[in-house]
Amino acid sequence: MSNVVDFVDVSTAGLESSPVAEALAGLRANEARYYKNKYDHEFVTSPADEAPDAVDRVTRILAEERDIVIASRPLEATDFVVDGLRMTYVFYESGLAINVMYSIEDGGKRAVGFKLSQGMDVPDELASKFKFARQRSKLAGEIRGSFFVIKGEY
Repeated sequence: MSNVVDFVDVSTAGLESSPVAEALAGLRANEARYYKNKYDHEFVTSPADEAPDAVDRVTRILAEERDIVIASRPLEATDFVVDGLRMTYVFYESGLAINVMYSIEDGGKRAVGFKLSQGMDVPDELASKFKFARQRSKLAGEIRGSFFVIKGEY
């Protein structure tokens, strides 16, 4: 069942099994606010098992680009196109959020972003490969993030 993410009244619906559910909900709401303010786009997520194509897309790109396999269980996912960018998000039980930004036009921006919810440790599969910068968010507290540029075609 799809869910429009509300960034005014933040809810943990769909994320309850996460040990950092409140922070992950804030992170998800932070993303929803960004897309609403910048593109007037409603950020709609679905349970991961109802969005297997989105989860598989992120899983494949991580594996092929950097030999990364995420150990945590995916809870929610979304896949949409806005302003010439295909955006795919997966929110994991550990508190990790991964997004794939893929320009539809050849030569455009293509990257994978990682965001860690406040209170979670850096996952072992990412710890030795990335440094994480910190940013503050009214909705999510402290977010740590990193990214890499996608080299292949997907």
